[in-house]
Amino acid sequence: MDSMHSKINIHWIRRDLRFHDNRALQSALNSGYPVMCIFIFDENILQNLDAKDRRISLIYDQLLELHKQLQSLGSVLQIFHGKPMDVWKEILEKRKLHAVFCGKDYEPYAIQRDKEVAELCNEHGVGFEAVKDYVIFHENEVLNASGKPFGVYTPYMRKWKQIYLERAADLLPEFTSLDASKFWQTSPTALPALEEYGFEKVPYKPITSQPKLPGKKYEFLRDFPAENATSRLSVALRFGMVSVREIVALAHKSNEKFLNELIWREFFSQILYHYPHVENRAFRPAYDLIQWRDAPEDLATWCRGETGYPLVDAGMRELAATGNMHNRVRMITASFLVKHLLIDWRIGESWFAKHLLDFELASNNGNWQWVAGSGTDASPYFRIFNPELQQRKFDPDFEYIKKWVPEFGTKNYPAPMVEHKFARERCLKAYAVVKDWQK
Repeated sequence: MDSMHSKINIHWIRRDLRFHDNRALQSALNSGYPVMCIFIFDENILQNLDAKDRRISLIYDQLLELHKQLQSLGSVLQIFHGKPMDVWKEILEKRKLHAVFCGKDYEPYAIQRDKEVAELCNEHGVGFEAVKDYVIFHENEVLNASGKPFGVYTPYMRKWKQIYLERAADLLPEFTSLDASKFWQTSPTALPALEEYGFEKVPYKPITSQPKLPGKKYEFLRDFPAENATSRLSVALRFGMVSVREIVALAHKSNEKFLNELIWREFFSQILYHYPHVENRAFRPAYDLIQWRDAPEDLATWCRGETGYPLVDAGMRELAATGNMHNRVRMITASFLVKHLLIDWRIGESWFAKHLLDFELASNNGNWQWVAGSGTDASPYFRIFNPELQQRKFDPDFEYIKKWVPEFGTKNYPAPMVEHKFARERCLKAYAVVKDWQK
């Protein structure tokens, strides 16, 4: 069985919790050495999470499935817990490795982590290959005529589609043959319980991980939160439980509106890569001049979903209860915090980051900055959603609201915490500093 002295390759699983159409795994399997699959519970990330974080339960359950698949092939999933550099030092000391394969990541922390691990591997004479797998096109594949990254979505989307048409045959999903002879063989073992990593098992809604697109009415119903009209694929895409190539190929063939949403995901990814300052600062520097209100009580009211604006409250309660929130409602709740309460978008971004099952830094940051007006959107800062008009348009029969705010319409439901006209004027006055700076 397992020999500590035979050279192997490692497939380092991160945001690719599947074996089907996994480019990093396929590269490892094609290399001629037995492949060991590992996952690291990264202490640098875990130390900032609550013990009942649903995402850890979701990841753990998916790891169990991968472990079962590997056991059927005579192998196992090796799970480590610690800081990645410490884990890799231990692995490199104990194992004879030929190379490490993983999916390429584009977030600032991941880029630095992979740089350090690659250098460590190089010191030991071990290869390190980060393979494009999370996106169709990564950092420098979709550039403008000057060879620069796009800063606005629409021209990026047009160029993305043009390149996709030119290269579609090379971007289709591939069948991954799981040949037992290509995997590292060892005796069967059980995975440690989740509690051993300091986390509790928490229930969550079943995750859609089948490559299935939303229905034909998606374009017309996607903004109505009471309708079951969205793809429900965001969590699976976030954690790589489905192949983005498979989903994009289906969307390109039959649902252009959904394809455009998938391209937003890639657009924000390359924005974060090329402009890493957006993680903590405004994409457009002028917006860092805004004087945000320090209003902890107002923030707490928004977090609890007790603002007196039922569509906002329904969204915030759905988020707290499930880790999900409808996309249209995300825009409305975010706009309310930033524009009505004049609270820094970074605080709201952090709240979503803590609670969203599908949290992804690039998309979360990009969408919050879009709402704040500080990001890539070409529209000016004076877009301010009126929550009452949004409710009349997208939840006219109060179906979504009644589900999450049962006391709505009774004396127990609070009056609006701030009047819309007053809040709008206050916001425009605060944002005037941007207009003055741009003159």
